[in-house]
Amino acid sequence: MAEQYGIVGGTAREISASVESRVSDGTLGPGASLPPVRRLAEELGVGAGTVAAAYKELRGRGVVVTLGRGGTVVASTPAVTSRRPPRVPSGLRDLAGGHPDPACLPVLTPPQRVEPVPGSHRASPRLSALEDAARAWFARDGVPAGAVTFAHGALDCIARLLTTELRPGDAVAVEDPGFHHLLDLVPALGLRMLPVAVDDDGIRPDALRGALRAGARAVVCSPRGQSPLGARLTPERRDELLAELGDFPDVLVVEDDHNAEISGAGAVTLASGDLPRWAQVRTVSKHLGIDLRWAALACDPATLARHDGRMLLTSGWVSHILQVTVADLLTDPAVARLVAGASRTYTIRREALRAALGEHGIASHGESGLNVWVPVRDESAVVNGLRSRGWWIAAGTRFRIASPPGVRVTTATLTPAEADVFARDFVDTLTESQAVYGG
Repeated sequence: MAEQYGIVGGTAREISASVESRVSDGTLGPGASLPPVRRLAEELGVGAGTVAAAYKELRGRGVVVTLGRGGTVVASTPAVTSRRPPRVPSGLRDLAGGHPDPACLPVLTPPQRVEPVPGSHRASPRLSALEDAARAWFARDGVPAGAVTFAHGALDCIARLLTTELRPGDAVAVEDPGFHHLLDLVPALGLRMLPVAVDDDGIRPDALRGALRAGARAVVCSPRGQSPLGARLTPERRDELLAELGDFPDVLVVEDDHNAEISGAGAVTLASGDLPRWAQVRTVSKHLGIDLRWAALACDPATLARHDGRMLLTSGWVSHILQVTVADLLTDPAVARLVAGASRTYTIRREALRAALGEHGIASHGESGLNVWVPVRDESAVVNGLRSRGWWIAAGTRFRIASPPGVRVTTATLTPAEADVFARDFVDTLTESQAVYGG
């Protein structure tokens, strides 16, 4: 087995590096079984404890997972491989990416002047104009804005929050289905995921209760525009979730409100519930442009101190050129009007697809955001069937842990007229797949 996969080494570090290399080059693909500890130890001429230590290191880095009697296998999305989505085949209409409509984005104009500062930006990492704009942005929606800071995008911010708060092996409660990049990030940080079921109103209280009782030390969720389901918190659901969290004051609750301006849903946030440990992350890439790798973070003072302390030791600060650009956009009335129009457009397009599907008896989810989630029996059959009709959508497997199958359709660029055509093609695809199942 060791020779078959090219696993070599005489120490735990050498063995883990060898396995990681085989995963990186594709020799060991997702789901591939690794040799049992004792067998590999015999083949390499080392102690079983050495191989066990190597496997433990690989688990901590999200390269492999242990399935009990199923042994140790390569993770479905190992942390050392690329997670780029599949390339859109030529000639297909792309409804898979989750991206905004370029026609709804402002033209980005770099600032003509950024005042120099003496020495390092570490002494003044945040420009006051952008900090004031960020505070107003959070406060507008009921998020406490006493402690605000910046990061390089939502995932950068969430990763820093989790690594300063948790240790390898700790558990994080995540939405299921949920944001696929987050589902990849958590195991890559050496953390365990506890899936929490989601419905149209957000994470379900009973599922959250189970994750908290199972030892979750952090919860990451989206209050609106959730990907891929399109869930949004209601006031009633918020109160139910806060009641569950009340018995776990040490748990860090992180809200990713990346779609704040274009979700088509009102602001309902757990951050308004006087939680001891909380954070809300907001970005501008969906409504101002994907080149703006900037995130605003509002949180409790202890969380801010830990985040900023780690950031100052690594990337240090967000570029002041980027900060000036974002500040100008956030305070530009013309941009505000464009974004408001974009939000209305996205809502019309999302609701048009759901209505078109509903006319054919097809249930879907998408109360907010840029996507519609459609439960299906066979993801591959639907994806391939729509591909043959000129559409490219996302199979749900990238977004799921234990939840039922489905497909995600990005509606950001799909006009109501096109939605009617797509819905008919969807029906024809389902009919064909059901005929195959029926024999």
